[in-house]
Amino acid sequence: MSRQETELLKGVLEGVILELLRGRAWHGYDLTARLQELGFQDVVEGTVYALLVRIERRGLVDVEKVPSPKGPPRKVYTLNDAGTDRLEEFWTAWGAIAGRLDDLRNGRK
Repeated sequence: MSRQETELLKGVLEGVILELLRGRAWHGYDLTARLQELGFQDVVEGTVYALLVRIERRGLVDVEKVPSPKGPPRKVYTLNDAGTDRLEEFWTAWGAIAGRLDDLRNGRK
């Protein structure tokens, strides 16, 4: 991933994670692995965990501690109603910005 792609991703990573959480519950490690499978190789666990802490503090996810066979309980994150609302706001903003960029690129307006 180029430096420019990395910088752009920082601005949208919250929305990407919320979208993944829309479909199912995730551990932080599993979210990181899924992001890497999707082509976001530069996203590391520390970045994902820091973002999960922020969205948890903002009340966008529900957190459950589940037993782990390899140590202490692990946090599992699921999207709640506030997170769903925030995700919809993200997609609305994304659509507006993407539309403006498309217009700019294609010489419209």
